[in-house]
Amino acid sequence: MEGLFLGALSVVLVDVVLAGDNACVIAMAVRRLPKQQRFVGIILGAGAAVVLRVSLIFVASQIIMLPFLKLIGGVLVIWIAIRLLRDHAACEVNGREARKLIEAIKFIMVADLIMSTDNILAIAAVAKGNLLLLVFGLGLSIPLVVFGSSFLCILMDRYPATTYLAAAV
Repeated sequence: MEGLFLGALSVVLVDVVLAGDNACVIAMAVRRLPKQQRFVGIILGAGAAVVLRVSLIFVASQIIMLPFLKLIGGVLVIWIAIRLLRDHAACEVNGREARKLIEAIKFIMVADLIMSTDNILAIAAVAKGNLLLLVFGLGLSIPLVVFGSSFLCILMDRYPATTYLAAAV
């Protein structure tokens, strides 16, 4: 019982730390949407991301063995951050407020596909083959990302400079 508790605590700590980058990407992707569509975008984007994560969990241990995968992943994460910053600057200059909800969801899915590999592998390592802990960790990431990205949207509206901090994460 103690081992399960410590395993769950480890999964929670790893998940809290690693879910932050995903929450930042989702918040930045939906920030340009009308306020009525933001939460829908967060829910649908996070839900689609979870489906992708569950699918990836089965192949993650094999994928990480490919040479240069981490380098490619790092380059793609930098590309995501630059694209989000560029789109944010274009919004401010052009006064362009909203984009389509489906565009935000697609962007969230692609970004999460690239960025969630570290989350999946870290949780899998901490869970040490315990399926219950693995499911717990993946299930925990859903509300963390949804509430975290909602909070970050509010911060980005009030303090636009936080957009640059989120892109840096």
